[in-house]
Amino acid sequence: MAEGLRERKKRQTRQYISDVATGLFLERGFEAVTVAEVAEAADVSVNTVYNYFPAKEDLFLDRSRGVVDRLSRWVRGRPDGESAAAAVLRELREEVESVSPRVGLMAGYARFMRVVHDSPALRSRLWAIGQEVLQDLEQTLREETGAPGDDPMPALIAGQINWVHSTVMSAIGQRMLAGGTPSRVSREVLVLLDEMEDLLSDKVLNYAVRAAG
Repeated sequence: MAEGLRERKKRQTRQYISDVATGLFLERGFEAVTVAEVAEAADVSVNTVYNYFPAKEDLFLDRSRGVVDRLSRWVRGRPDGESAAAAVLRELREEVESVSPRVGLMAGYARFMRVVHDSPALRSRLWAIGQEVLQDLEQTLREETGAPGDDPMPALIAGQINWVHSTVMSAIGQRMLAGGTPSRVSREVLVLLDEMEDLLSDKVLNYAVRAAG
């Protein structure tokens, strides 16, 4: 269905406010900028900002909304014969190897991570988002395997898979903050991915293999 004029204007307004806020946060730091200052710079009311972004943290981490179901999407999209962990490892390798900005391998990511590093509120929100990722993946594994509610295995496997993903994302952030280039960090993280895969047990690597047909 084509996007209507009203929906397009709302999306554009939301994006504009987010872009203005991000620019201010990158320039001055997250804690130093108020929502009122964001509203003034974007030429909208404070109420308008809160209509689009329930919390100040959402202004800076707006794009993180697409991260919550990332692992679940990869697991659901796995081909026949591939396990849940193998699907995530494959997708992560492809993202890292292609030096994808979707995993932070881009110029300017160090500035973004510096703002996060200097803000307890943003670090707390990122932790909460990580918990949402974990819970979403557990539910997906439960649905994919038909595991009953009292089966602990989906939660245990989700924890292992999420560990790989969160460690990769943290490593990229740390290396970019330390002055690494996207291409160099990509090479280093590919080695790290191999090392992490070696630490995963066969039980994890062979869980939720998609049956043919």
